[in-house]
Amino acid sequence: MTYKQTIIQIGKNKLTEGIIENLKTIFKTHNVVKISVLKSARDDREEVKRISSEILEKLGKKYNSKIIGFTIIVRKFRKEQR
Repeated sequence: MTYKQTIIQIGKNKLTEGIIENLKTIFKTHNVVKISVLKSARDDREEVKRISSEILEKLGKKYNSKIIGFTIIVRKFRKEQR
């Protein structure tokens, strides 16, 4: 199975409702989204983990995430995972 993916950047405004709405729109046509957390949005890796959990909380149970460095990879599944 081939996954389509796209990249989003989170900057100094951190996680906004606009980003969440943009993610929901992207997930209508894509299965995987890479979210790059820029230096202005984070102090350390704990901040990236917090942003990741907040994204999953707002998107719902059909999504899973993985953190690599300062990049969050969010994947959409057909069924609820949690």
